[in-house]
Amino acid sequence: MQAIRRTKFPLGTPCLSRALHQHRLMGTVSQSKEEGDISSVFVSLSGRAPPPLPQRFAEVKKELATGHEERLIASWTALLKDIKKESRVISTTGPAIIPSINFTDLDSDLTDFYKNLRKRGVAVVRGVVPKEEARAYKEETEQYVKANPSTKAFPNDNPCVFELYWSPAQIKARAHPNLLKAQRVLMNAWHSKDRNALISTSTPVSYADRLRIRQPGDSGFALGPHTDGGSVERWEKNGYGINDVYKHIFNGKWKNYDPFEASCRLPAVTDLYQGAGACSMFRMFQGWLSMSKTGPGEGTLQVNPMLKLTTAYTLLRPFFRAIQPLPFKPSGRSAKRYRETENWAFEPNYTPELQGAALGNSQEFNDILHPHLQLAKSMVHIPDIEPGDYVVWHCDSIHAVDKIHKGTSDSSVMYIPACPLTENNARYLSRQRDAFLQGTPGPDFPGGKGESDHVGRPTLDTLKSIADTTGLKAMGFARFEETAESSAGEKAVFAKANEILGL
Repeated sequence: MQAIRRTKFPLGTPCLSRALHQHRLMGTVSQSKEEGDISSVFVSLSGRAPPPLPQRFAEVKKELATGHEERLIASWTALLKDIKKESRVISTTGPAIIPSINFTDLDSDLTDFYKNLRKRGVAVVRGVVPKEEARAYKEETEQYVKANPSTKAFPNDNPCVFELYWSPAQIKARAHPNLLKAQRVLMNAWHSKDRNALISTSTPVSYADRLRIRQPGDSGFALGPHTDGGSVERWEKNGYGINDVYKHIFNGKWKNYDPFEASCRLPAVTDLYQGAGACSMFRMFQGWLSMSKTGPGEGTLQVNPMLKLTTAYTLLRPFFRAIQPLPFKPSGRSAKRYRETENWAFEPNYTPELQGAALGNSQEFNDILHPHLQLAKSMVHIPDIEPGDYVVWHCDSIHAVDKIHKGTSDSSVMYIPACPLTENNARYLSRQRDAFLQGTPGPDFPGGKGESDHVGRPTLDTLKSIADTTGLKAMGFARFEETAESSAGEKAVFAKANEILGL
């Protein structure tokens, strides 16, 4: 990317005018990623076999484990016991285990809601956008695609996930004041042990992602259990290890790990290998806004609601091996014996394998590589959803999509995560703002001309007519202002973000 010269804007210049002037000074930001679609992100969707990891990952594992092997073994034993117990609860309870709250109740006492959200890592906020308005988003999107037949989508023969980032409906949804309020309330479930951390959870910023319109009977978008936000980076010192995000897990003390501590994640690098769709922004929650009515099995989301346990298992699994291998298939009595704690031992001869992880791709899970999770039992559907409901899941949560859409109507969502204002997120927002003005995909996504030639693509004037000040801030077109309640860390990140964005 070419160097960007920072310019001081004269006092009194409107924020939007200054931002646009800054965009012109920046010139065209080069798009470094190749063209593609969502299949570029997942090995399972691409149809290719994952290449073996470089040998250096054996040393990465050795360095993480050396000196506390016995604690790791003890913590693994306790972990398998807790996973087994919790899996029974999940399989018995089903979708009802997922906490849910009405948008109109977000100003009430949220103690119990936050407690359940932190345990499960997933939640539904109902009625964030009025039903008729949310359903209209889907119809407006279909009109936009019809007017622009060059729009890329996956799969080619039965499009479900569209390479759209700047459609009129997406711009409206991201700027909707109700959605921004819901994001703010949800992000307040997080906390920072460093009171001066450069972060504001009360200031959501937009991350322009795709949308999905999945028709009944579809089996092409069969996305299995996975986590986003990188894969191998979770073990690497210069990835999540920069500020020891998972140190308690690697030290054999996973029960001390707090998935909702934010300050340790601020310097983490989640996209060391520039994968197509590898997220470089800190998304506290991934999420989508529903544009349709769907139920379990109807082409919708599945999640694993034991966040802390699955994170610990993901990270510890590469350090252990089965003594007696699985003889036939991952089910039945032989599978039960295979999963027994006594059949698993610490692997002193470190190999580079990180089960399900591949350079530049998301982390994927299956019953062969991750048998103790018993995914068929521990993955549960999101409950019945109406248009306008907002579904979120923690950035480390294992999630999947129905293999087959068995419903009778479309399953349509806009992917809209909840992202706090941080210095790194502001830098991404600066580049994403430029992409919006050009009509190209955001920096994390497959490149190409995107929607730059699309008929009816929203402009800056369109955004100004739709968004209030909070919505403009979220897109990087209005100045962040401190209040009497702002912490020292928030004041500092506001100033830094304004400098980065030229506001």
